[in-house]
Amino acid sequence: MLLEPIRVLTQDEMEKIHQASITILEEVGMKIDSEKAHDYLKKAGCKIDENSMVVKFPKKIMQQYVDKMRKDYENPERVPGKMSVRYSHIRFRKEKHKIHPDFTASSGGFCCYIYDLEGRRRSPNMDDVHRSINMVNKLDSIDYTGLPVSDQETPYEIRPVKMAAELAKYTTKFGGVETFKKQDIPYLIEIGTIIKGSMETLKKEPILVGYAEARSPLCFDNNMVEIFIEYIKRGFPQTLDTMPNGGATVPVTAAGNLAVGIAETLSAVVLAYAIDENAAVGVDIIPSYFDMQSGLFRYASAERMPLLVARVQMISEYYGCPSGVHGGKTDSCFINVQTGIEKAMSTVFPVLAGAVGIGTVGHLENALTFSPQQLVIDNEVISYMRSTLKPIEINDRTLALDTIRKVGIGGNYLSEMHTAEHFKDEIFFSNLFETQTWESVHSEGIKGMNNKAYEEAKSIWKEKPEPIIDSDKINAIDRVVAQAEKELLS
Repeated sequence: MLLEPIRVLTQDEMEKIHQASITILEEVGMKIDSEKAHDYLKKAGCKIDENSMVVKFPKKIMQQYVDKMRKDYENPERVPGKMSVRYSHIRFRKEKHKIHPDFTASSGGFCCYIYDLEGRRRSPNMDDVHRSINMVNKLDSIDYTGLPVSDQETPYEIRPVKMAAELAKYTTKFGGVETFKKQDIPYLIEIGTIIKGSMETLKKEPILVGYAEARSPLCFDNNMVEIFIEYIKRGFPQTLDTMPNGGATVPVTAAGNLAVGIAETLSAVVLAYAIDENAAVGVDIIPSYFDMQSGLFRYASAERMPLLVARVQMISEYYGCPSGVHGGKTDSCFINVQTGIEKAMSTVFPVLAGAVGIGTVGHLENALTFSPQQLVIDNEVISYMRSTLKPIEINDRTLALDTIRKVGIGGNYLSEMHTAEHFKDEIFFSNLFETQTWESVHSEGIKGMNNKAYEEAKSIWKEKPEPIIDSDKINAIDRVVAQAEKELLS
């Protein structure tokens, strides 16, 4: 396999970005819309302007907390060791920065639209939720899922809890969930506890955990602060996600984009440790660029690829926090050549940079629309990528000198036992990719990868999943949802 991850930044350049980030926090600050957060941050030594709600973080203090975070990651016994999140997964123990052949793929997203197998883009319902979970269960290369789609008929006040409940009933591939408000959190934790059997086990192996997001530039809104604080106080891991949009919410230059985004996520490191010195906290950033023609956040454009590599370097190598990243993305609204190129490139670059996972897959249209057909294709792209990362074994068995001597000059290896014993380990086999003659492939009933993916998706979509937990747990989860409905919809 490739021995070293690809890099776009030197150590000195990463240090410059970090220093720019903590300078931003010291001189410009972060608007944190929470008096509760201010109380914690004052004790940590931050400077608060109560009128503007702006918090300034002295460099010395900022660096102390970054160093503490790094030190905590070096504990090999740290609990939890990892956690799946909505878009991928993150790890809370330091590892050598490398390419991860075991990278994971997630199909979460909570999409509010589905491009169904009848060719309609529409709002998804609960039936779509169940069938999309079943697809994830059936596709071997998808490791985690939040929810590919969320039921738009469920009132939004109860939607995160209700969707988490359905996920818990029907899959073991638990991803994170969306959290709209801190009031959701006790119900999500209770559902997780039912599945894991105890609070202690849930904290060691956290599932169904939501997370907070900053609003670029340099804002941490009250609702998100409350979510972040609540999880930390309850002893669950958190990172502050941020999506700096180059040319719109942050500078258009890659360096400025990264500096602002990292400043935003680092502010939460101080807050977490100010709440609990034993907090499991990391850093996160999902940078991209503003599309000057459409006004959209570009998920898969060419200029974003080196930005993704830089992001993985900064988070995993410089700060020592191995994590996944948004990958397997497209900006296209069609299942077409553009989508294939963008999906492939936004998978290859972060993985070769050292991301421990990618997600969320199965999407079209800047991650707004879920497509069952595209999920089948993305599953195959991930299998393809994993096959490219298999190590090349060099030993007496693989060098095959005895077989080479036997076949000699001008022979063939097709009938040799060595070939029969090893070809399945060496060659990637696919039900979607075609390696046939023109005549044979055009004589089949199904032609082309898109049609094959459609037929596979159609076959899986016919099935509804069966619950994977017993009736006692289902009833317990239903009671949690009923209580949430009573309290959150009143």
